[in-house]
Amino acid sequence: MKNLLLLTSLIFGTISTLQAQEQGDSRLHVLGQYGMRMEEPGIGVGWEYFFAPQFGLVPSFTQIFPAIGRASNFSADLRYYLSQGKSQVYVVSGYSLTTENPQPTTAGTRRNLNGANVGVGAVVPINSWVGISSEFKFQSQGIQQTYFRFGLQFPIGK
Repeated sequence: MKNLLLLTSLIFGTISTLQAQEQGDSRLHVLGQYGMRMEEPGIGVGWEYFFAPQFGLVPSFTQIFPAIGRASNFSADLRYYLSQGKSQVYVVSGYSLTTENPQPTTAGTRRNLNGANVGVGAVVPINSWVGISSEFKFQSQGIQQTYFRFGLQFPIGK
């Protein structure tokens, strides 16, 4: 019972700090990523800018850690927020460029793969200066992998 009371107060405390994003707002994202098909972890950063009501533009860079070699990903995504209340749920679509080098010591083994991103995600503010974000995103290039991304977002003033 004590845990249920604590959880309820945490949820209502979170709800009271939520606010809708407005045009001109921006957020910094720090995230971890996990490739569901090839089981590749990664870490990254992104910046989200709200250029219109319910629309955010998010360029992000992720360093991927494959079992062999090196890889990185740059994505430029457009987010459309379906809700702006308790949990800010969105759909995402965009462009992705993945650079892979399975043999870093051998010349000519680097390749660039570009394609599209589609996915869904949510942002849940914890308080006025930090929130939790999660996302499932499918990338069409290369091995056509779905990624789970989880991290923190920090609102930046106008």
